[in-house]
Amino acid sequence: MRLGVIGGTGLVRIEDFDFLSSQGFEVKSDDFINADTEFGNVPLRCISFSKDSSSHELIFLQRHHGLTETSTPPHNINHRANIASLKGCNVDGIVGICSVGTLSEIFPPGRIGYASQYIDFTGVATTFFDDSAQFTSVTNPFDLDLNSKIDKALRTNQNIDSNEKIDFCYYLAQGPQFETSAEIRAISMLGGEVVGMTMPREAKLCRELEIPYSAILISSNWAAGKEPGDPNADLSHESVSNQANEKLTPVLDCLASLI
Repeated sequence: MRLGVIGGTGLVRIEDFDFLSSQGFEVKSDDFINADTEFGNVPLRCISFSKDSSSHELIFLQRHHGLTETSTPPHNINHRANIASLKGCNVDGIVGICSVGTLSEIFPPGRIGYASQYIDFTGVATTFFDDSAQFTSVTNPFDLDLNSKIDKALRTNQNIDSNEKIDFCYYLAQGPQFETSAEIRAISMLGGEVVGMTMPREAKLCRELEIPYSAILISSNWAAGKEPGDPNADLSHESVSNQANEKLTPVLDCLASLI
């Protein structure tokens, strides 16, 4: 298995390999490379490991291209270079790790779920096909097999009942500003359950290249106007990032189960 993992505000970097060794994996190598694509260079971390005489690889990409989540702002991320670099690594699938604001009372900050649909009304095209008309179906934008495995893993490591909803519709906001409370009310009416600034662009490009893609969602904060008891509470980038990276154990356990 060669799994591509895209981290962001949630999962800024992989600190250690406890999540692999605890599952019986033995790390063989850990290399940093600079992948050259026609869309630009991308820094990647390539981790090779083995278990029961079989070899596996995890290719880690920080979507913001740095050791901190603020290296490249969300509206300037080179998504085409990112996905092309993982395609060049011949990954079997890609999992995006996404910090999101939550609109749903059943998905409070601290919970981990996954995306089953997205809404993108930004009007910003994201495609590899700028020079020729090719139309890609995104009726089901995420890989159903990957989602099924993620669902099972997240329910197990969070002790979530099989009847409890953990899949949500991601609404893509342009950013880099957080949303207004009025925008959040409109997003809710349109069917958005969580909000973020990046992930659907990755999903679209993976569909174009026929790479299985799924997105794990870290509920890091209440969306604007949704803070219980304080609808006028301001959002803080620092607190959002800290919250997203304090709840990574279920995420890492899920990645180990996918590998």
